[in-house]
Amino acid sequence: MFIAKVQILMLTKLLTPDVIHIYHDDFDWRTAVKKGCEPLIRNGAINASYVDAIYRSHEAIGPYYVLGPGIAMPHSRPEDGVNRIALSLTVFKQGVSFGSEENDPVHLLVTLAAVDSNSHVDTIAQLAELFMNDEDVRKICGADSVTDITTVLEKYRKL
Repeated sequence: MFIAKVQILMLTKLLTPDVIHIYHDDFDWRTAVKKGCEPLIRNGAINASYVDAIYRSHEAIGPYYVLGPGIAMPHSRPEDGVNRIALSLTVFKQGVSFGSEENDPVHLLVTLAAVDSNSHVDTIAQLAELFMNDEDVRKICGADSVTDITTVLEKYRKL
């Protein structure tokens, strides 16, 4: 149980208010990916080249990062411009079409930057726990403020 608390604490440390955004505008998938990456570019976690790498992968193999109904986790390879492990959380009130027939529109986008192929495994496990909680996903997608979202995430800190 102690390990789970440490892992969840990591998630709340990565998803700080400066990397959480809510948009009410209507965006295409490229703009949505860019919006999800912007806070990580600003804080130095990734380089702008990371966005282009996600675009190239999407164009080559499709929306590989759309995980389920309404949820996407765009990411690319560490060598594509990752400086440190990081996450951002972006809510799109209008929903975004990524070309994933079964899972569009996406309302919750969590951008992942991993420094290697192993360091992010725990982070993904933590995100999976959040994504499997339909009520919390609904609360996040329905949030009117970053504070509303951090309140939902704070629950995970206390587990």
